Amino acid sequence: MTVRGPIGRACVAMLACTALTSCTTPLDTDHAQASSQAAANSRLAEPETIAGGLDVPWSIAFHEGTTLISERDSARIVELDQDGNTREVGTVGGVEGDGEGGLLGITVKDGYLFAYSTGAGENRIGRYKLTGSAGSLELSSREKILDGIPSAGIHNGGRIAFGPDGMLYATAGDAGNTDNAQDLDSLGGKILRMTAEGAVPEGNPFPDSLVYSYGHRNPQGIAWATDDTMYASEFGQSTWDELNIIEAGSNYGWPEVEGIAEQDGYVDPVQQWEPSEASPSGIAVTDGAIFIANLRGERLREVPLSDPSTSTEHFVGEYGRLRDVTVAPDGAVWMLTNNTDGRGDPAPEDDRLLSIDLD
Repeated sequence: MTVRGPIGRACVAMLACTALTSCTTPLDTDHAQASSQAAANSRLAEPETIAGGLDVPWSIAFHEGTTLISERDSARIVELDQDGNTREVGTVGGVEGDGEGGLLGITVKDGYLFAYSTGAGENRIGRYKLTGSAGSLELSSREKILDGIPSAGIHNGGRIAFGPDGMLYATAGDAGNTDNAQDLDSLGGKILRMTAEGAVPEGNPFPDSLVYSYGHRNPQGIAWATDDTMYASEFGQSTWDELNIIEAGSNYGWPEVEGIAEQDGYVDPVQQWEPSEASPSGIAVTDGAIFIANLRGERLREVPLSDPSTSTEHFVGEYGRLRDVTVAPDGAVWMLTNNTDGRGDPAPEDDRLLSIDLD
């Protein structure tokens, strides 16, 4: 197991509270911070609204040029037309969301929509055949991929994505039971890896197990760089949220440690932030950087792949809570607001899907 070396603690502390692109000392002035923030924002164009009036949107996926969005509480999958109007493609049945549960992550592969959702006493992954074309898409009935992931009103994880190896990855939270994270017999507190049919693939680190990594509290973002390095964002409890590099079979420490611990046997995050400044959810990789949507922090964070111990912040407080970020087919960065979930302060058009061009 490779245990990543920690960032200097003074540097990490400052990364948690500034938008600077490099480590600084507490003596830096407000003017210097403001200048750095202005420089950071100059890389991204001002966001443009693609669609509004979404109901607690959670995840974005694409199918043959059509944008699909999951809505957590309504359990609907909606498609967008070129004018940003929504149309219901179908409803994922059996969803019994409570608190943070409901219809969560979605992804598309080979004409199937895969959905992670909360049912009766469990989280589960199903797949649905997409039929029809843009403007008339429909979902087939559910085909089971995986059931029995622990669920609760909190810490359901819920992000799913196909990796560069063609396998389906899913983030599963500890469901409020911290023991799940270190228990290799539990699917909770893990990142899972499976085939598109839900089977254990070759190369998984533990025999006959879907567990790919463990010791997670509530991971909600996964993405890969062009060199196949896997990154994941994770909600901490009250001290540190995390950005991790995920390696097969590694233990990320929860609940024994939170954030950078420098303890043998646990992999340290490459960056950490105070939860009030972060609460990282969906992530995406493009143009040499990781983009991270933040809920409580109400900002889009950019982490350069060349130095993932540093970051810059964009649009702080401008659009409220941000749930997901992805790369659109045209290369723009798209992000979902999440202000209608009962924890935000919705603007008249919320929730929205926003597009951001990279300069």
